[in-house]
Amino acid sequence: MTSTRVSFMFPQQPTDPDAILPFGRLVQEIGAERLWLGQSLRIESHPAMAYLAGSGCRISVGMAVGLSVLRHPYDAALQARSLARLLNSPVAIGYGAAYPQFVESVRGTPYAKPAAMVGEYIDIARRLANNEAVTHDGEHFTVHAKLPLMETPKVEIGAGVLRPAMARATGRNGDLAMTWLTPLNYIENVVMPAVAEGARGVQTPPRIVSLVHAGVERPGRSPMLLAQYGSISHLQAPHYTDMLRKAGLDVDASDPVSGARELVQAGVYLYGDPSHIANEIARYHAIGVDEVVINPTSVSNMYGAQAAMEDLREIFAALAERRTGPSQKGETSVTSSGLADSAAAVPVG
Repeated sequence: MTSTRVSFMFPQQPTDPDAILPFGRLVQEIGAERLWLGQSLRIESHPAMAYLAGSGCRISVGMAVGLSVLRHPYDAALQARSLARLLNSPVAIGYGAAYPQFVESVRGTPYAKPAAMVGEYIDIARRLANNEAVTHDGEHFTVHAKLPLMETPKVEIGAGVLRPAMARATGRNGDLAMTWLTPLNYIENVVMPAVAEGARGVQTPPRIVSLVHAGVERPGRSPMLLAQYGSISHLQAPHYTDMLRKAGLDVDASDPVSGARELVQAGVYLYGDPSHIANEIARYHAIGVDEVVINPTSVSNMYGAQAAMEDLREIFAALAERRTGPSQKGETSVTSSGLADSAAAVPVG
């Protein structure tokens, strides 16, 4: 059965804890699967999500992606399952190695083998979070520990994936593999086979979660400018532009403006009326993506949080209409699982 899960991102690194509450309530209002946050270096993401619970908004949350250099995998497990207990809802956390320059600034030297490190990291953290005793003597971590037994809603821990090595490591050790700014053909032909290869003989392949930048077409809006406002740092990053070129886009880190135009023309940045965006989301589900996460950061950056929320309301309404209306020939029906089943962008590896 094709998944129909759709979620959305909180589009900022919060400095005001109350800024997150309207987005948490919006999850309940429009029937989204969960609310995702990026790694915040202002109010850190874990306490920001815990604030929702303290405000009475107990929803499912996710993090895309946390930076492994900021915490030991034991603490990653502790934080994740604490959130699950506080929110009384499932929690999904993806981790990444971060830019080498940032890693060096924190730990003195970049990771020599980022994919191997992340593979060990998520393996340790996911087992600890699920009440397992861990005995691990690896290249990057030595852990002989367990957390005190505590039952919680489901906790998933995985990684952000961009290149085949990280996808294989995540397939072997993770609960979920997360893509960011990744064209459909690259997900289907590169990421998913590598995830499956890593999982072969070890476990069922982790579910694929894809973050998709989107904005509703409105008078006065420019999709090219929106794509720039939402993705300029990624379009200047060599590992992202390398991935996009391998997916067939004509991009270069020295020219992010042209790169933004490519994102729009190739449909990596979704722009159009809500029905068009809903139909494009269905294409992700059709190739086997389990959960699509709508990223409204570009709209929020240009027009504010209220405009981003209005886009989300209209997109989710179109998803619901697509589910309940007659399916068009050749299309896969899609909506959020909430309807069907009752900030900071950081690099992935």
